[in-house]
Amino acid sequence: MDRKTIVAASLLSADFIELGKECARAADGGCDWLHFDIMDGSFVPAISFGGPVLKAVTDVSKLPVDVHMMVTEPVRYVKRYAELGASGITVHVEACKDVAATLAEIKALGLRTGIALKPATSVFEIEEYIPLVDMVLVMTVEPGFGGQAFMPETLPKISDIRKLADSFCPGLDIQVDGGINAETAKLVRDAGANVLVSGSYLFAAGDMSAASRSLR
Repeated sequence: MDRKTIVAASLLSADFIELGKECARAADGGCDWLHFDIMDGSFVPAISFGGPVLKAVTDVSKLPVDVHMMVTEPVRYVKRYAELGASGITVHVEACKDVAATLAEIKALGLRTGIALKPATSVFEIEEYIPLVDMVLVMTVEPGFGGQAFMPETLPKISDIRKLADSFCPGLDIQVDGGINAETAKLVRDAGANVLVSGSYLFAAGDMSAASRSLR
């Protein structure tokens, strides 16, 4: 199946003082989505954005906003983030007491629904949820901090998920997040990923259009 590569610009690497302009730069630079990381200081050590910043982004952005919740028990917040304009919400299998109920809540809100797993988490842990989601997010770095180096040991996991999806969910999107640049983009695409989150590589580029094209 020929899948379009989707480029998602991670706002964690944007210039926060010029966030509106950075959102516009991503759109003008050929990015397809904005990737919005929410960290709670519990599931991951860092704390990042919250609701007011999400509303500011969705108010000005021309792009869909892809919300990645690195949050303990994210079901508590998905309705609020849907109201604030999220286009899709991805939650971590490791962070939910009732994964299926959390995914059902996101789906009921009419949003793209995703399940994420850390580098050390087995594909087995998310296998039963693949039919319930639109997208699986494979973290290619440890979640919680930007600017980390890509972990090549995650590539077999991407391939395994693609094989599973091809057997019973051929339309599944596989997203990767962490250390994505022109070189690693080819590796993850060859492994079966089609949604590429990139932060510092895109926002530090002098020519974001060229950078986003290089990821495809």
